[in-house]
Amino acid sequence: MSGHLTTVAGVTVDTRHFIGGERVASTETFTDTSPIDGSTLGEISRGRAMEAAAAVAAAKAAFPGWAATPRAERARLLHAIADGIEKRLEELANVETCDNGALLRSHRRGVMPRAAHNLRFFADWLLKLEHEDFQTRGHTNHVSWDPAGPCVLITPWNAPLMMETWKVAPALAAGNTVVLKPAEWSPLTASLLADIAAEAGLPAGVLNVVQGHGSEIGDALTSHPDVRRISFTGSVPTAKHIAASAAANLTPLSLELGGKSPLLVFADADLDLAVDLAVEQYDNAGQVCLAATRILVEESVAEEFTRRFTEKAARLKQGDPRDEATDLGPNIHPRQLEKIDGFVQRALAAGARAVVGGRRGEGQYYLPTLLTDVAQDSEIVQEEVFGPVLTLQTFADEAEAVRLANDTRFGLAATVATGDPERAERVTAQLVAGTVWVNCFFVRDLQAPFGGSRHSGVGREGGTWSFDFYCDLKNTVTAPKGWKDHG
Repeated sequence: MSGHLTTVAGVTVDTRHFIGGERVASTETFTDTSPIDGSTLGEISRGRAMEAAAAVAAAKAAFPGWAATPRAERARLLHAIADGIEKRLEELANVETCDNGALLRSHRRGVMPRAAHNLRFFADWLLKLEHEDFQTRGHTNHVSWDPAGPCVLITPWNAPLMMETWKVAPALAAGNTVVLKPAEWSPLTASLLADIAAEAGLPAGVLNVVQGHGSEIGDALTSHPDVRRISFTGSVPTAKHIAASAAANLTPLSLELGGKSPLLVFADADLDLAVDLAVEQYDNAGQVCLAATRILVEESVAEEFTRRFTEKAARLKQGDPRDEATDLGPNIHPRQLEKIDGFVQRALAAGARAVVGGRRGEGQYYLPTLLTDVAQDSEIVQEEVFGPVLTLQTFADEAEAVRLANDTRFGLAATVATGDPERAERVTAQLVAGTVWVNCFFVRDLQAPFGGSRHSGVGREGGTWSFDFYCDLKNTVTAPKGWKDHG
């Protein structure tokens, strides 16, 4: 580390904000540590209201020029940023693994390629984004997507660069300018994204990156009167705070929040597939909002399912996420580890039984855990843990399965394992969820709507839904030539 630069996995990262095309330092910093071993990765500029105001002002100043930039040129620049991500894919993967503890093999094979794909997808979608004109009593209606203005994008720590590009790409494609605020526990790849965007030729002020704590710089961003859109991914309590902050300016919000998603396993399911789907929920050390953490199994196959699950879970390797053989890495932060363990210990004290795990490992690692003998109204069943902790309950019939599945305040996703297509159709029609997977998990197409119901979110993004959010839709009605309205 030297001055405003730090070296992580051999990669130099600037720890200052990126505002108006320039690096800007704060007088204070906060320490970014690696969940792998607790080592210090860098001292990061700690932004407050002053930096928030400067970033929004830069975005506001750049907005007219960027909004007027032809679609084809905006698309070209997004593809150029994607090129830059692909060129530096190995560097980005290594830095992000050190910063948030997710598996290096996943970053290399899936996460970083997805980050580049986000940019390419929305660049291409922009060029084909058209409504067909329609007629009203001889008048022509033409719907257009007008850029809304400066956007504040607040991203989580569990998949930093992927989530950043998921929001940045449609916002920029739509002709908006952006102030990106990454999570303070994993800020490094956002800084590298700023470098990549600048190298690609993105005009100054179009993408700004500011770092800091939500209670300090976040509030100043979400309450700013010049911000025209806010997109946030994170917890329900933080979302409520953001919504209250944005209310004074009636700033439109898109909120993708927590989940307590079910996996319904019916007796006619392929049990090996169902077990594979269940064990897959430990991905990223359970730090996935979409994870099906509530396993609901039909009574007649519950004992066999549990046996197979236990055997498969026992083969998982937990350890250094930079090792290709590792299946589970560490949890992001000591505070998060404490939160996870608190949930588990309270559940055990209330009568739950740990079939698998049930305690901490060494360092910032939590053993993959499966709890049974849990009540439907218990905290462990109703609240999001965001760690490698699953619960298992049984049901007698289809009606009870649906009732249990829907009996939470969340509605982000659901997974159904069944060999009966008609049952799949009946059950999925009754589930409250933004996404339902049948005999699969985490299959995502960017043109599909994404978001949650109930406390899992507000709004949908993806494909045209993203442009609906990031734009002001306008309908222009034109009279036929020579038409006169005589009243």
